[in-house]
Amino acid sequence: MALTDFFRINLPYGIQKNDNDEWFCFNREYLPLGWNSTEDKESIHKSYSYQRVPIHTKYEGLTENKILEIIKEPSAIQKDENGVINRVFFYNDGTNPRNSPKDWDDYFEIIKKFSQLRR
Repeated sequence: MALTDFFRINLPYGIQKNDNDEWFCFNREYLPLGWNSTEDKESIHKSYSYQRVPIHTKYEGLTENKILEIIKEPSAIQKDENGVINRVFFYNDGTNPRNSPKDWDDYFEIIKKFSQLRR
């Protein structure tokens, strides 16, 4: 896949938590939102990914229960070795919003619910 369009670069594919219980949004290329190059790419599969970049935020009310309330697809939720949620995907290849109007509606419902959170 490539960073080829507005959707893949600027809209959230998911969120990931670091070791300080702070979250950041990543795009379809697993890069922080707006990142438009694969240069200096770090793996989001490491807990310290992008720690040096000021993109992480601690949100009030972003609990595991809140995530489970928003994300209905169990496979969209990943947990660490201790069973703690550390990564959440907002869609997958089968529910990619670019596929259908219903997928856009579902995607924006997720975005609306997460956008209510405050830091």
